[in-house]
Amino acid sequence: MKAIVITHPGSADVLQMLERPVPTPLAGEVLIKVMAAGVNRPDVAQRKGSYPAPPGTSADIPGLEVAGIIEQCGELVTRWKPGDSVCALVAGGGYAEYAIANAAHCLPVPTQWSFAEASSLPETVFTVWHNVFQRGRLQSGEHFLVHGGSSGIGITAIQLAKAFGAKVFATAGSEEKCEACILLGADKCINYKEEDFEDALKNEGVDVILDMIGGEYVPKNIRLLKPDGRLVFINAMKGAEAVFNVFDIMGRRLTITGSTLRNREVEFKAQLAVEIEKNVWPLLKSKKIKPVIYREFPLAEASSAHTLMESSKHIGKIVLSNHQL
Repeated sequence: MKAIVITHPGSADVLQMLERPVPTPLAGEVLIKVMAAGVNRPDVAQRKGSYPAPPGTSADIPGLEVAGIIEQCGELVTRWKPGDSVCALVAGGGYAEYAIANAAHCLPVPTQWSFAEASSLPETVFTVWHNVFQRGRLQSGEHFLVHGGSSGIGITAIQLAKAFGAKVFATAGSEEKCEACILLGADKCINYKEEDFEDALKNEGVDVILDMIGGEYVPKNIRLLKPDGRLVFINAMKGAEAVFNVFDIMGRRLTITGSTLRNREVEFKAQLAVEIEKNVWPLLKSKKIKPVIYREFPLAEASSAHTLMESSKHIGKIVLSNHQL
């Protein structure tokens, strides 16, 4: 099979299309003929050598989410059969013609969604559901803030938070991106290049913040939180260290938490998939949650997709497609 391989850690041009053996599914796994694969920032980090794949996963083929057709089922797989259309969360190996997924981490391609659209779902939906609704415990009527509102995570967080009754705020780096966030359901979006988000929201107060920025945002986030507010980290693009007042945290009973998804246990991801299918999939089928695909590249142009990802010019998801092969 053809696969995009990280030939060595480095810039986007280290991604090369090479021939690799088609993998064989083990018990509880399925082999998926990949029609499309989502591109995510952790893929860029893996390419640069700072986000190694977990044991047992393709160390040099990136890709954390795919959509396609089940080609083969391993032993003990009961739900799926060859020919089924699924999207799946994978720990790696998605940038290829075929990929292995745990059967319990697969979900049906939503009605009326294309493979490219479905491939944009698993990494972002799993991340947002766990961090915003499980760890952040966002409730209807609360105020929610997501930084990076026009990113893949951001567009998912905005739409899901709005669908579940929250008042939604976002930050983004241009007026065009802010307009996109508003169209997706954000009540207000702050262009952080023109306005300080803390000043813009200090009279609103926020119950839950999803932060992928870190650094100087941390004390601002904390000051914005209402009593019993929750700050949830999923990345720290501007720095992992920050200074804040512990007595302030205690006095307002704030919760600071965060998580990573890739290295979590198989059983954890399987249970997450169950909750997502129950709570989120009906919204996808009715298109109350809309796909936002910024650009679709052929698999062979994965390096161009990474260059675009690193430019941060995109609004929504970047996808690699296999149907050109």
